[in-house]
Amino acid sequence: MLHAVLVRAGIRATLTREPGGTATGERIRDVLLAGAGTSAGAQPNPRTDALLFNAARAQLVEEVVRPALDRGDVVVSGRFADSTIAYQGHGAGIPIDDLRSLERFSTGGLEPDLTFLLDLPVEVGLARKAGAEVTRFEVAYDRAFHDRVRAGFLAIAAAATARVVVLDAMEPAERIFGRVVSIVAERFPELSGRVLSVVDRGAAEPPGPVVASSRPSRPST
Repeated sequence: MLHAVLVRAGIRATLTREPGGTATGERIRDVLLAGAGTSAGAQPNPRTDALLFNAARAQLVEEVVRPALDRGDVVVSGRFADSTIAYQGHGAGIPIDDLRSLERFSTGGLEPDLTFLLDLPVEVGLARKAGAEVTRFEVAYDRAFHDRVRAGFLAIAAAATARVVVLDAMEPAERIFGRVVSIVAERFPELSGRVLSVVDRGAAEPPGPVVASSRPSRPST
């Protein structure tokens, strides 16, 4: 929805996702998220997960994100390096310092200007998953793991208040999106007028699934 508003406002924007966003990254995504029907003991080691996520991330930064930023695009990405810190670090117990070193290597030190953390109770989040959205991370890991992941995301947000905005994901999608637009307009004055004018005209897309292309399309991290 944010990407759609940016485009309708005449702002160059690229949309992508993690893991994925490139041909190589999408193949790594298939490896990472497959195996929902296998036992926990058959799952990849968390260190393997961390390496694979960062491999996909390195390709995304090199192929999509940096070229888009160099063109002057706003980059909107579903997930970035915080997710690996939360899942493989806080959730699976890999030392955070090790993951931060791996992150710097894979991104070349690139960090988002603004991150939205959509927070909600673990049981609600898991219940919202259905069909193809259910991956091995929902099936093979217990409630305690997901509690640690949520706590990890909130710890990341608390340590980076200038970058991370926590939003209550129990709110209706339209209300959440309204806050997103308001915050984007506040943080990036150069975009403010055009973005708010599009929203005022009612040109935002209705809530719905976002499909990310493996081609450089439109992101903001």
